[in-house]
Amino acid sequence: MEDRVYEEVRALCERARACAAALASARGETKNEALMRFARLLRENTGAILAANEKDLANAKENGVRDTMLDRLRLTEARIDGMAKGAEDIARLDDPIGKGDCWTRPNGLTIRRVRVPMGVVGVIFEARPNVAADVAALCIKSGNAVVLRGGKEAIESNRAVVALARQAITETIHSHAADAVCLIENTTRDSASALMQMRGLIDVLVPRGGKGLIRSVVENARVPVIETGAGNCHLYVHYDADVDMAVKIAYNAKVSRPSVCNACETILVNSVIAPTFLPRLKEALDEAKCEIRGCDRTREILPGVAAATEEDFETEYNDLIAAVKVVDTLTEAIAHINRYGTGHSEAIVTNDLSAAEHFQASVDAAAVYVNASTRFTDGGEFGFGAELGISTQKLHARGPMGLTALTTEKYLINGGGQIR
Repeated sequence: MEDRVYEEVRALCERARACAAALASARGETKNEALMRFARLLRENTGAILAANEKDLANAKENGVRDTMLDRLRLTEARIDGMAKGAEDIARLDDPIGKGDCWTRPNGLTIRRVRVPMGVVGVIFEARPNVAADVAALCIKSGNAVVLRGGKEAIESNRAVVALARQAITETIHSHAADAVCLIENTTRDSASALMQMRGLIDVLVPRGGKGLIRSVVENARVPVIETGAGNCHLYVHYDADVDMAVKIAYNAKVSRPSVCNACETILVNSVIAPTFLPRLKEALDEAKCEIRGCDRTREILPGVAAATEEDFETEYNDLIAAVKVVDTLTEAIAHINRYGTGHSEAIVTNDLSAAEHFQASVDAAAVYVNASTRFTDGGEFGFGAELGISTQKLHARGPMGLTALTTEKYLINGGGQIR
């Protein structure tokens, strides 16, 4: 790591730390005003954001980024409006800061447990510029400063979005608090490595991207990390499933946005329903030009599909590819999911309540669905306005990370001279 890059990142983190108090002490209505201003600025500057995004898309195409990944990078008027709406939705949510409970001990001590900001949040993410808007809005509302380090593919888009978040802060919260939202503009690996070393300046670091990025952060960071993102998600079709429903859910979970972490990668099918379901599934996926890679039993029913390997069942494709496996029992399906899944989102299609309950109780994942698409694992869809990421670990936060996940606890104890 270059010393110059390390010092640049450290200086930026110090500036964010210096501004953290301004956000932490801001009144709820002031933070809401900042979020509403941010939303207005996003809409008013849609043209400038799209122009910046076009530069990113052009560079990505030149560098051979595949079409499904370009979709993650691409902004449209509707997506920018969605970013603005997310900020507005967050503004309308209850502020978790200061909320808690209170009790009095037999010795007369009154103890209050309240929620407070983390302090300074670091986020390393890849080619999704909407992340910059979502994270900035969540951190403003939860009273945290944030240091963002996006991928090189989205640098122009990220600059445009972060500049508007900073403007909203200076116009509403404090004229010298813009650095409460910082963007590391150096997109080399050195800058990401430097951010991982900022112990004492960054209170929690969240990687949001592919498996390689997450592994690198988890293995190398010297600051606390919340592991997010990797989504090898499954759909299991039970023997009694409604076939029309199952095809519809499978198609949506796989095809609607294959590049995102809540897209389905493997479809498990009970052997009883497989002869009916699989031809219908192939017909639907063929329309979307989605490749099927199947186990031997799948290929007996669907001659001509590619053979699935062990690696296919381990892979988060982020592409129009689906692994398919025929299983004999619910127990076998659950065992497969718990072996290959990443703890993100899993689903079952069934009309059997006991099977649904057993599946939800036995599958080890942050979100477990019955008769619904995995694509709903999202902060906005869960009513959080947006999310910092989808936590796939079990400590502190799990699933879509909204406002509460960006806070910690503080105890306030009042006495009248008690000693121990």
